[in-house]
Amino acid sequence: MADDSRSRLGRGLAALMGDVVTEKKSAEPARPHRRVPVDLLTPNPRNPRRNFAEAELDGLVASIKERGIIQPVVVRLVAGAKDRYEIIAGERRWRAAQRAGLHDVPIVPVEATDSQALELAIIENVQRTDLNPLEEAGGYQMLAGEYGHSHEQIASMVGKSRSHVSNTLRLLKLPESVKAHIKSGAISAGAARMLIGVPDPEGMAEEIVRRGLNVRQVEALAKERTPSRGKGGKRKRDLKSADTLALERRLSDLLGLSVTLSETASGGVLQIRYRALDQLDDVLRRLERS
Repeated sequence: MADDSRSRLGRGLAALMGDVVTEKKSAEPARPHRRVPVDLLTPNPRNPRRNFAEAELDGLVASIKERGIIQPVVVRLVAGAKDRYEIIAGERRWRAAQRAGLHDVPIVPVEATDSQALELAIIENVQRTDLNPLEEAGGYQMLAGEYGHSHEQIASMVGKSRSHVSNTLRLLKLPESVKAHIKSGAISAGAARMLIGVPDPEGMAEEIVRRGLNVRQVEALAKERTPSRGKGGKRKRDLKSADTLALERRLSDLLGLSVTLSETASGGVLQIRYRALDQLDDVLRRLERS
């Protein structure tokens, strides 16, 4: 893709639409918005957005019934088909319009290649925060894998930082069961990133959902569950004896809290991690009863 096209894509659909009108002025008048039957539109099968929340659609349906569609659907002609259009941006409006019983919708056609259409769909959704974290990651993966964009180029195109793009892509490495929690919203993207590299991400994800942990709590738990490395690259946890590890598990099960035993030259250290004072009070009561 030429540099000027990439620059236009980086500014979003509004810029592309403006450029299309400007470039066509000398050859033909600007194409106005017009209405076409809803059945002449078809969604882009490679649109990164896969989930359309029912509550959001219901709210949009109510708005459309009252005020109509204010913003037109951006489309391009389907190759080899007359008067058939593929949606570039506005699939949610198109779906809601059908639910609202509209027979036609306003459209604005633009000229876009396959790659431009995909890039614009990703950019528009990301800029409007319409994608869930995994859909966003999938979009970035397509931009990087199919079109050879670097993380830095993608960041510039969608108006995000390079670290945000890289960290979002890392979510795709998580197990499917963890991804399911992300899709449902039970685990946020920030919390999910803490699960990358921990020994048991699936078990930890279940614990996060069960206990309703926030990002800061998940970060602390991830550090606790990820063994650090000692000299020579060996994990400190691996240096503990089987008896010590078994005792850690026994105490953790007994107290319902994370317990760490560290052996020293003069004996050892017992660490009990708690998150609230009532948990500490419970430990004290247990000790007093014994």
